[in-house]
Amino acid sequence: MNGKYKALWLDEQDNLVVLDQRVLPFVESTVTITNTNECVEAIKNMTVRGAGVIGNTAAFGIFLAARECNGNLVQLENRAKLIRESRPTAVNLMWAVDRMMKVARKSNDMLNDLKLEAIEICDEDCQTSKNIADAGADIFEEIMKKQNITTINVLTHCNAGWLAIVDDGTALAPIYEAKRRGIDIHVWVDETRPRNQGANLTAWELGKADINHTVIADNTGGHLMQHGMVDVCITGADRVSRGGDAANKIGTYLKSLAAHDNNIPFYIALPSSTFDFEIVDGIKEIPIEIRGEDEVKFIRGLDKHGEYSELQIVPTASKALNYGFDVTPSRLITGLISERGVCKADQKEIETMFKDLL
Repeated sequence: MNGKYKALWLDEQDNLVVLDQRVLPFVESTVTITNTNECVEAIKNMTVRGAGVIGNTAAFGIFLAARECNGNLVQLENRAKLIRESRPTAVNLMWAVDRMMKVARKSNDMLNDLKLEAIEICDEDCQTSKNIADAGADIFEEIMKKQNITTINVLTHCNAGWLAIVDDGTALAPIYEAKRRGIDIHVWVDETRPRNQGANLTAWELGKADINHTVIADNTGGHLMQHGMVDVCITGADRVSRGGDAANKIGTYLKSLAAHDNNIPFYIALPSSTFDFEIVDGIKEIPIEIRGEDEVKFIRGLDKHGEYSELQIVPTASKALNYGFDVTPSRLITGLISERGVCKADQKEIETMFKDLL
């Protein structure tokens, strides 16, 4: 993991240290994960979030679980199941656990091999992020040339930067690369209620990188598109079907509809590990996580005294429904940007580009 910023790392005792994303941007603190239960809890309560970092955390969680049970494979299988089931939508979680367990089952030096494999997964994500950055920034330059514009306005939804995928991330990676290339870029950052990952995390990341950005309420994007204030949309994904349908933060589907209605390119950036090749129809088959009501009923931030606090914004007696994700159908996606390049959100093109993974 060679980037300027990191969302997770090993300490001197080989425990996993992660940034606590629940309290950003107002509090920068870490959580140390030492065992299976702590790993599961960190994933469930969104101490860590973002498909890639969930997968990275799960990979190191398997290493910690093996240490916890002294390399007993039967016990490790049980602990791996707990980690694998900690969240239902992000397929990188399952992919990472399955990959780690393949190593565990054939290893003669389990702890060492699992540690090295978890580090390798993170290092691969770094290269993936670089490739996505290059391909996405090339797209930005093509759009600018085609439209004869000197500034590009990019809209993104949720957080898919280095807090979600180590190094530059996925959807934010081309934005960071554009900055490095000297491109004049401005980012519209969706607020993304109920957990405010745009307002809290994406804005925090872009601010640290000195990238021009503006936070907008989730419902503002369509208006901006109607008035020519968005040149391209790009988001990450938590699971993409073999047919090209993409699950991402709730509200992504609505943005894709607005982009389609206004002839604005809409891209999904993802590592190949985010594909679920067992699923063809993402709308029917991708499981959508329903999270607790309190995420909708309460909001967290700084009060007028500068103290981090929580406020209730919904009547106590009212019910709340909290779907974490929705699925954008392939027909609304201009292209999928992965470490292998750009392809259409089309089953045949996906099968051709990723035939070795099928």
